[in-house]
Amino acid sequence: MATSKSTASAASRARRPAPLALVKNDAWLAPYEPVLRQRQARLQARLAEIEQYHGSLANYATAHQQLGLNHDAGRGGWVYREWAPGADYLSLVGDFNGWDRGSNPLQKLDFGVWELFLPDAEYDQRLAHGSRYKVHVAANGQGKDRLPATLRRAVQDDETKDFAGQIWRLETEFRWTDQKFRPATAVKEPLIYEAHVGMATEEGRVGTYREFAENILPRIEADGYNTVQLMAVMEHPYYGSFGYHVANLFAASSRFGTPEDLKFLIDEAHRRGIAVLLDIVHSHAVKNEAEGLADFDGSGNLYFHKGERGNHPGWDSKLFDYGRPEVQQFLLSNLRFWLEEFHFDGFRFDGVTSMLYHHHGEGVAFVGYDNYFGPAADEDAILYLQLATTLAHEFKKGALLIAEDMSGLPGLCRPIKEGGVGFDYRLAMGIPDYWIKLLKHTPDESWPLGDLWHTLTNRRAGEKTIAYAESHDQALVGDKTLAHWLFDAGIYAHMHATDGDPGAARALALHKIIRLLTLAAGGEGYLNFIGNEFGHPEWVDFPREGNGWSYQFARRQWSLGDNPELKFHQLGAFDKAMVHLAKAGHLLAAGPAVLLKHDDENQVLAFERGGLVFIVNLHVEKSLTDYRFWVTEEGKYRVVLSSDNSRFGGFDRPDEAFEYETFEHQLSLYLPSRVALVLSRA
Repeated sequence: MATSKSTASAASRARRPAPLALVKNDAWLAPYEPVLRQRQARLQARLAEIEQYHGSLANYATAHQQLGLNHDAGRGGWVYREWAPGADYLSLVGDFNGWDRGSNPLQKLDFGVWELFLPDAEYDQRLAHGSRYKVHVAANGQGKDRLPATLRRAVQDDETKDFAGQIWRLETEFRWTDQKFRPATAVKEPLIYEAHVGMATEEGRVGTYREFAENILPRIEADGYNTVQLMAVMEHPYYGSFGYHVANLFAASSRFGTPEDLKFLIDEAHRRGIAVLLDIVHSHAVKNEAEGLADFDGSGNLYFHKGERGNHPGWDSKLFDYGRPEVQQFLLSNLRFWLEEFHFDGFRFDGVTSMLYHHHGEGVAFVGYDNYFGPAADEDAILYLQLATTLAHEFKKGALLIAEDMSGLPGLCRPIKEGGVGFDYRLAMGIPDYWIKLLKHTPDESWPLGDLWHTLTNRRAGEKTIAYAESHDQALVGDKTLAHWLFDAGIYAHMHATDGDPGAARALALHKIIRLLTLAAGGEGYLNFIGNEFGHPEWVDFPREGNGWSYQFARRQWSLGDNPELKFHQLGAFDKAMVHLAKAGHLLAAGPAVLLKHDDENQVLAFERGGLVFIVNLHVEKSLTDYRFWVTEEGKYRVVLSSDNSRFGGFDRPDEAFEYETFEHQLSLYLPSRVALVLSRA
């Protein structure tokens, strides 16, 4: 009998699958392993279905090649298709037919798709490069002129402000020169420069893709960043939305130039060894019907959920129905389009928290694992994100995928085979919030070093994080950048390099320390928002009715950072030195920072990472002589970066030429107040 029980027990163990790697790494996930496996199984079933009918996931992601207005050389004409199962009538209208809604009706085919063929013999000259067009959609007794769902280019009339589609068919295609560029080779660890093309000029106007390529990319390269993240590329009708109320997902915004201009920018970035990420918005879309997809066929739930579920409670926008196969295909095709057509190297997915949960993260505190795997989880959205990360990684080797998520979903940035969702990095959204909270509510002398260290280093093991002290979120009007919080009114009055104002000296010192601590301890990647590297003096506010349609705050004052007589230049010089140091030593690819000393009395933090020793004195006035702390390796050390260097607006108090030697695993330093030092083995 005992032998029989033993045999049965062994057979049972043999049948029981080994725990998922995600669960092995985090025992608290064990009760939720069935949910993780169910998500895996659902993904595999969906992939099998796609492969059965379409051959591969990449072939499936070609809705943009089937829908919209495309020239078919084999058939000798233009083919226009639109998915609109609830519509009663569709017709193509434009300057080619005098905007006559009765001239070119579409025929309804299977699966809710409508089609029109326009032979070259009759339409080749009429459907010329630059021609404008729309689709007229009639449903429920009403007809509206709409922009096609997979529109490649939308342009706005200067007088009427009306958007229309535009045929873009140049005789000569853009010639790429980036065939040898590989994002995985160029970006060992992401040092990201988050940027908005339109606001990248100093003049009060909208900048262009070409200007960015010619004027800003050289700055990014010189400053040491290896990745540029472009905002507001997907076409959006309202410039002031910062690009987050997208209307036309397949159209590069025409306000910045032509598709070839954007390709030139990306090609030039690749020539300089810089990867380019698209800030992609699949979490929601603009509710406008004239420019966007809302109620496209009159059914109320074509691309978006029907009723209140289709409305985001906080963003005044529409929410995609990720469970609908046609919507999955539409969004996946959008990813392939940007990777293939424009050679983007990956995506920063906006608003992932909103996608993951039915409550969209609104007013929810994520205090336990039940929040991640209970009924609030949107399983359709999670399936879509798994499909999206699978497609992007398969279609472009080395593609970089970053998730904007504040919930901390376990496994979001782990491979799907381990039970994850498949992203490469998540944004460390708690770090900038913490810095702002400190500056707003806590006097310098009371900064809690334990809380600070916990915030910088508290991330899930094995899930990579992009750390940042501030992004565009902190720069928007209504908030203030770190520089603005620190300098306050002094940012306009005390920024000359020789100005000895003590408030400005404090601000200068803390700005450098905050950014160095964030980069050195906060993650496996680092992000900076355009201009903040030199402490740009003002927030971002796009032209709108409330500010008289002014461009005053929708630009970057590069001349301030370039002027060696100003403190802005000193801040920029420190950022450059800091980034180059991290890049040269592959600091962010090293393991997590290891705390060496936490000294509340003297307000000192010391830690090691990637072979470098970081020591920071945050005391408001106390400079420390013969300050001793332990290091893991004995030997001689030298200063490789000092925030107190006069080049960075400091006072040259530590002797950077001095060589320090350990005694019984201890270093002894002179550590002035509000100074950060980085040391390396000599």
